[in-house]
Amino acid sequence: MSVYETDLGTDVVRPGDPGYDDAARVFLATGEPACIVRPRGPDEVAAAVAHAARHDLAVSVRSGGHSPVGHGTNTGGMVIDLTHLGAVEVLDTERRLVRIGGGATWGRVAAAVEPYGWGLTAGDTSDVGVGGLTLGGGIGWMVRRHGLAIDNLVGARVVTADGRLLTASHDEHPDLFWALRGGGGNFGIVVDFDFVAQEVATVHHGTVTYQLDDAGRLIRRWRDVMRAAPEELSSTLVLAPRMPDVPPTAILLLCYAGDPGSGQSEADAAIEPLLELGEVREASITERPYAEILEHAQHPPGLRMVARNTLARELGEEVITAIAWAHAGAAPTAFALRSLGGAFGRVPADATAFAHRDAEAMVVCGLMLPAAASEEDVDRALRPWRSVAALGAGTYVNFQGSADPEDVAAAYPPATYDRLAAVKRRYDPGNLFALNHNIAPATTDEAEGPAA
Repeated sequence: MSVYETDLGTDVVRPGDPGYDDAARVFLATGEPACIVRPRGPDEVAAAVAHAARHDLAVSVRSGGHSPVGHGTNTGGMVIDLTHLGAVEVLDTERRLVRIGGGATWGRVAAAVEPYGWGLTAGDTSDVGVGGLTLGGGIGWMVRRHGLAIDNLVGARVVTADGRLLTASHDEHPDLFWALRGGGGNFGIVVDFDFVAQEVATVHHGTVTYQLDDAGRLIRRWRDVMRAAPEELSSTLVLAPRMPDVPPTAILLLCYAGDPGSGQSEADAAIEPLLELGEVREASITERPYAEILEHAQHPPGLRMVARNTLARELGEEVITAIAWAHAGAAPTAFALRSLGGAFGRVPADATAFAHRDAEAMVVCGLMLPAAASEEDVDRALRPWRSVAALGAGTYVNFQGSADPEDVAAAYPPATYDRLAAVKRRYDPGNLFALNHNIAPATTDEAEGPAA
């Protein structure tokens, strides 16, 4: 049987089939996979995994398809598209326990739990997939109030490389559960996640646009305000790309998520210092349901988007100077500084595979290059960024636009990486799930140690 003659008993799209071109394309990449499989349950996921292993096919697992590296597609391999596994089910209203399919999007989740007065801190956009974002950690609008998405995860059902359906939690396969919380898609295909939602009524959300006269001074002022801010307030300071004949600007995106029933005065007191950072050109802040603040992601046409990030333990003078210098470089470059701390920082570093809990901020660099830009063009444009990255303490895999071994090493401290490699050997010794920020299986039994 060839790779095209599948006996999977599910929705399969092959080259030449109607809809193949769209199915082979993700947000930032276009591939030519041998087949795209859309399973409707764990058994069909297991059958797809077995077929890929039997035919030595590379496997891409697609949730929302927003990987900056384009991991949701490939050329010559199999794409396992979890679109049909997108249900959202409330399991227990008292515990606020919600089961979410690995193919759901965060917009669907927000809409499903809103009638209960709940929300989940995860992502900024409605069409990002639950699976990919969660497995990388999940930084969202309430990260300072409720931590990462993985900090609210209590269980997951996973199809492993050998076709088993395992439940991972603190009580069952705890080593796998630890690894899933930040280790990416290295360990299996998560068909559904169990989250504890948070009580979230409305939030204050919006933007403030400043005239950008001195990037360093604005960053310092923002840093100082966020250091003193209540953890109900999260914000991201964006230095817009410099364009010819366009006055430079910076945009602040903010979200205040107070307790249900909290008054306007608490929100005003938290937000007011952000309105005094610099000369404000425009401000729009409204109170609205959390589900309404998740925006639709858009890819600017005719451009090649390049993303890199680093996690800064402290926004000190050296880091701020490097950011301001890199932002003033020749290539149009955006910088986004996202405030962390609060609940994010109270989780012990070894409690999850996302270990960088001491970071004060995440610094994201976004380059907008011509669509035909070569790898040499990208490398040249990234040179100023490297002065910033050299000062960071790690990376967030979900926003990292490359997946070289150096990127993986930057994402995980050595002890965390070694532990992940041991879990990888236990659940995917043949490295079937390699199209991700890949962690190679440990090479010796001694490296595994006892199950966590």
